[in-house]
Amino acid sequence: MTLPTEQAIADAVAVLRRGGLIALPTETVYGLGADAENELAVRRIFAAKGRPATHPLIVHLAGRAAMPSWVKQVPLSAEALAHAFWPGPLTLVLHRSSRASDAITGGQDTVALRVPDHPVALAVLEAFGGGIAAPSANRFGHLSPTTAEHVRTELGGEVDLILDGGPCAVGVESTIVDLTCEQPRILRPGGISGDDVARVVGRPVSLADAEVDVRAPGMLASHYAPRAGLVLVPVGQLAAEAEARARTGARVAMLSPLSGSAPSTVTLVTVPSEPDALARVLYATLRRLDEEGFDLVVASLPVDQGLGQAVRDRLTRAAAPRPSAH
Repeated sequence: MTLPTEQAIADAVAVLRRGGLIALPTETVYGLGADAENELAVRRIFAAKGRPATHPLIVHLAGRAAMPSWVKQVPLSAEALAHAFWPGPLTLVLHRSSRASDAITGGQDTVALRVPDHPVALAVLEAFGGGIAAPSANRFGHLSPTTAEHVRTELGGEVDLILDGGPCAVGVESTIVDLTCEQPRILRPGGISGDDVARVVGRPVSLADAEVDVRAPGMLASHYAPRAGLVLVPVGQLAAEAEARARTGARVAMLSPLSGSAPSTVTLVTVPSEPDALARVLYATLRRLDEEGFDLVVASLPVDQGLGQAVRDRLTRAAAPRPSAH
């Protein structure tokens, strides 16, 4: 596809400078961006998404050189990870400097930073010259958008300008690593595996539990959820579970990594078995099933390796009991 023109990039920067909101593509998902140093603009993000004000945002930067001004200090582990994975799907949580306001940190003393790996996002960031606060461009708790059309459908007039950079290459959100404690810990699995993080920092990395004291995007028990219900079962039980659910009168779709047939009362949707490929199509597939009016989706978890860790996390949260209807 044709990427946005230089004029479109300039228009996006103008929107940011006047306190507006843009949707911009990254390699993970589409973000809803505002000038990270304009508190009124940042609050527009929260209003558009219906996002709690205590839920922090990720600040996107044009390059590693911009990191020091946003934090109190850059530890060696942060330098190593930024050098290895930026631009890329890795977010670093560090102790914030005064440049990072309460509006983007949720009142915490930490700030989340990343450099996205997408030519359009980087062009906007370089032309803008500052940080862009950009959570996923969707209603809070819903499926993240991986195309510009997803953003138009869900947020529509809430966004002043949408930049279309094509489908996202990774398809799930960035890995978030907290570097404010002695042992690095992963707050959210994503496009960079825990093993890769540990290899670069040269020591073990832990996975944060529910009691972690640092809030970060995507840590709620229920998140990334389609309107349809989602049930997770072992792959060998997919057909039996889907058929049983269909007998209750529900319209059921079965996501299966195996080609074959499904019970006549169930719609079979074949998805990739390889985690990277599954991640790229996961959100778009669940969105399509919502649009087609399915009541329930029956799926299984991929292997717990590489991007499979992130896909397992997203599916588990999407299947969790929901605090309110989506």
